[in-house]
Amino acid sequence: MAGAIELVIFDCDGVLVDSERLAVRLFVTLGAELGWPLTESEVIENFIGRSIASNFEDIASRIGPSRAALWQERFGHLHREAVDAELTPVDGVLEVLDVLRLPSCVASGGRHETMRHTLGRTGIYPFFEGRIFSASEVGRGKPAPDLFLHAAERMGADPSACVVVEDSKYGVQAARAAGMRALGYAGGLTPAQWLEGPGTTVFHDMRELPRLLAEA
Repeated sequence: MAGAIELVIFDCDGVLVDSERLAVRLFVTLGAELGWPLTESEVIENFIGRSIASNFEDIASRIGPSRAALWQERFGHLHREAVDAELTPVDGVLEVLDVLRLPSCVASGGRHETMRHTLGRTGIYPFFEGRIFSASEVGRGKPAPDLFLHAAERMGADPSACVVVEDSKYGVQAARAAGMRALGYAGGLTPAQWLEGPGTTVFHDMRELPRLLAEA
């Protein structure tokens, strides 16, 4: 990594809030009930890091639109319950946000309503209020670069001066496609080797982030 940083772009799920575990569990449960049995590894590989719309397009192609609509409806209800009962911030992230002085924002495949809920429940929302971007605002979700380029434009930053903090293979691919440097967080569900690649530094503890940004 080299060059001054104008903007740090955070993914939401798995980077700020420890919600990926909840989503994977629900995908496995709903898949078994609605006709697409999935293992946790298959969910992580095929769905984590992509937009909600892209995921449900794939589900509809596999089990049909009516069952996919039921899956989406039930997922939304069950996910909200799980968030209220179990969601926590990613370990160490509140400490990082307390000391972060660089301009920052959130760019996620999730919906605004969902992010307001998850970030609000964990006390993170005030750090990013007014600087949260969703894949619903662009034509293509990750691994396309659209969302990160949109966030950089809205924040007035040059893409080459942006650093993306991601935890999924689709997220780091999107960062590379946008011409941005990536920090791949491997402290969650995604294996470290899925995050490795050009322009990417892989790390395992969110508390390492201030040092990595200072050394950039």
